[in-house]
Order: sequence, then structure tokens, then C-alpha cells
Amino acid sequence: MASESGKLWGGRFVGAVDPIMEKFNASIAYDRQLWEVDVQGSKAYSRGLEKAGLLTKAEMAQILQGLDKVAEEWAQGTFKLNPNDEDIHTANERRLKELIGETAGKLHTGRSRNDQVVTDLRLWMRRTCSTLSALLWELIRTMVDRAEAERDVLFPGYTHLQRAQPIRWSHWILSHAVALTRDSERLLEVQKRINVLPLGSGAIAGNPLGVDRELLRAELNFGAITLNSMDATSERDFVAEFLFWASLCMTHLSRMAEDLILYGTKEFGFVQLSDAYSTGSSLMPQKKNPDSLELIRSKAGRVFGRCAGLLMTLKGLPSTYNKDLQEDKEAVFEVSDTMSAVLQVATGVISTLQIHRENMAQALSPDMLATDLAYYLVRKGMPFRQAHEASGKAVFMAETKGVALNQLSLQELQTIRCGPTLGTFPGGEAGWPPPWPITSFSSSPLFSGDVSRVWDYGHSVEQYGALGGTARSSVDWQIGQVRALLRAQQA
Repeated sequence: MASESGKLWGGRFVGAVDPIMEKFNASIAYDRQLWEVDVQGSKAYSRGLEKAGLLTKAEMAQILQGLDKVAEEWAQGTFKLNPNDEDIHTANERRLKELIGETAGKLHTGRSRNDQVVTDLRLWMRRTCSTLSALLWELIRTMVDRAEAERDVLFPGYTHLQRAQPIRWSHWILSHAVALTRDSERLLEVQKRINVLPLGSGAIAGNPLGVDRELLRAELNFGAITLNSMDATSERDFVAEFLFWASLCMTHLSRMAEDLILYGTKEFGFVQLSDAYSTGSSLMPQKKNPDSLELIRSKAGRVFGRCAGLLMTLKGLPSTYNKDLQEDKEAVFEVSDTMSAVLQVATGVISTLQIHRENMAQALSPDMLATDLAYYLVRKGMPFRQAHEASGKAVFMAETKGVALNQLSLQELQTIRCGPTLGTFPGGEAGWPPPWPITSFSSSPLFSGDVSRVWDYGHSVEQYGALGGTARSSVDWQIGQVRALLRAQQA
């Protein structure tokens, strides 16, 4: 119970604490968020004390009723903090004593703030992970629904920010949705490791009073109990994993945001954000800025910083609890709030996004079918490396003539030297011919009238029918797979 100073630890001290140190040491400004789980943990612990014979049934009932009153005050916003309430545990126990008297002093029997705070944090994070999982699932569902509705829209795919090959718009959406399914799976794994009970570990050595930890586990619905009391009070692996999960998820969301920022520029003109997720300029009336996406991109850096900061805190700590670990909660609270906001905004952006199909179609160009031209020759029996070279020569010929690739005539294509035969150089320059055989090329007989099919964008995407590709059948398969993953994760 609190000493005359109001501190849970004050009995050994006689002098006053420096007011600056008092403020520096306190965590009540942010760990008050744990009020509900702190009450929940204390109620379970009181039942453990009663079973161990350390509380009578009447005392347990008195404590439980008092804790209900404490929770009611917090819920109604009437709980009054005291200047000596350095953390949520002190505040709740102080108020419990005011409500029920000295019986409140028995609640902390055999319990340390070391195992109490980490229990509170695990309880809070377990619930938070469930909330974030639901928000992430909603975002993925929104993306898959959109992919299904717009499967027939084609637009350029990019590598190195250069136009590469025609793909389905849905294929782009699904590329980001699939990354988020991995994040969803990881979050469930993190939640499993959060769901381990440290209560009953005391400060370092364990509990000497016969408290049944299995009872505590069942009361608080944890999946397992911690194996070692020293590790239980000091490990924050579950916090680090959560912050890393958030960092990786934000990486994926930031990359998606960057694509959409580019696609929304006048230079691309593929998409337009809803006014609900845009802002204007204070100077330039014509501007419509993608602030929602830019903020998603920027929040990633804050989350990364929290993850790196915690790891730096943990790396040099000696065994068991150290006050440095107080830094974990602000990181978790901030990142949880950030992830909740980002996931909801991202869902809103995707669900209201307008696409400009005509601009997407106009951005397709015949040079993007150069790979298809090589595949055309491969299907005629030519080795791919030779076909790649032949297609490259066709691209060069078109550029030299100042025409589109599909405007080369069949006769022009047939002049391309693309079939290797062994021969010797005929000579003509100083130092030539060399004394060794070299490769010479003959014109290709493989180009014929059916080459015109290569220039059809719909035909282009449909040839990529292998699972994972951009053909309609493969996109449908991907949609089914992602929906199945969501159902399995929610089961």
C-alpha cells in the first residue's frame, strides 16, 4: 500500500523528491490509458489471492466491488488524479483505499509493479491487435472488391518508373493487397506471442505465497504463462515485434501511397482522389493536393523511429526490470493510434478513388509490347536470347524511322538479322578478319502475317495466364486466394 508520501515505494525514503524528478519519473500522463486493463488484472489477482488463502471471500468481494467503482469513475470521466499518482497502478490503488479502506492494502500481496505493468501492457496490446486486425481486413476487402469490379481496365505497369508492360489495373491493386495479407498474418502471430501471462512473477524471483498462475491465466484468458520470472518482467520482445510489424505494414502502405500520388498527377492522370481525402492550396486555387497519401507516407517515418528507439533502449539493459522500460508504452500507444488512423484513411482513399480509364488506355504504347514480339519469335522456335535481340533491333528500327513499333511493315521486320549461323568475317577493315570463327546473322523467316496479333493489348495481358500473372483467369484466382486468406484469418 502507499506510504504517507503516497508512493507505493515510499517507506524506505525520508527526504522529499525533487519536483523536477517527480515529473520526470511519472508516467500517469500516458499510462492512464491502461486504467481498464489495470482494473481487470487486479480483479483476477484478487481471485488468485483468495484461492491462496490470503484474502477471505468477504475481502475479495469488497475489493472487487471497489475496483468496479474505480472503473466506473474512469469510464464516466469522474476519476480525480492526485499529484502523488505517479502511474496508473498508484492511482487505482490509492483510490481503492479511499473507497474500501485498509483491505485495499492486501491487493498487492506478492505482486510487483514489474509484473503488473507488463501484464497490463499485454492485455492492452492484445485488444489493440484485434482492433487493428479488423481495420486491416477491411482495407484488404475494400481493395479486393475494387480489383474484382475493375478487372477489365488495362494500364501501364512500371519498372524503374519506366513503362514496362501492359497489366490489369486490378493486378496493381492486388499486388498491394497481397503484401497487406502478409502484414495481417504477421499481426496474428505477434498477437499470439503477446497473449502470454507474466502476472505472478513478482519483481524478479517469482511468487512465494502459493498464488496459482494457471488460475490467473484462465481468469485473464491468456494462452500460456511465462516460463521464467526474471525474463517475464523485463522482456519486451512482443513490443519490439509489434513495432516492427507496424513498420513493415507502413512500408507497404507508404509504397502504395507513393504510386497513387504519382498516378494522380497531371503527368499521369490515371486516378483522382475524392475531395474527402484531399486539400487545397492557400495560394493556388487550382491545386488539389493528395495530403491523405502524403501523410500516410510521412507517418511511416515516425513509426520506424519508434521501432528503432525501443531497440536502442533494450540493447544495453542488464537483467530484469529497469526503468528504461517505461519508454515502451508511449511507443506502443503512439504507433497504435497512428496505425488505426492510417488504415482507416487508406480504406477511405481506396473506396472513393476515381480512375480515368481513357487516360490509362492512352498511356499504353506499342513499344511496351517489345517483349511480346520476342515471345512471338520464341513460339516460332527461336531461342529467347536471339528473340530478345531481334525485338530490340525492331525497336531501334522504329525509333530510327520515327514510327511506332507496330507501324513497321512485315517486310521491314523480315529484314531484321536475328538467326545465328557460324561463319568467318569477310574482311575489309584493318586487323580483320580475325583468325577465329565469329557469328553472322541472316534475315528472319519467322515473321509472318500473324505478327499483327502482337499489337493487341488485350491479347498481351491474356497470355500471362500462369498463376500470379495479369491474365483475367489469374487475377480471378488471386482474388479468390486473398478472400480465402481473409476468411481463414478471421476463423
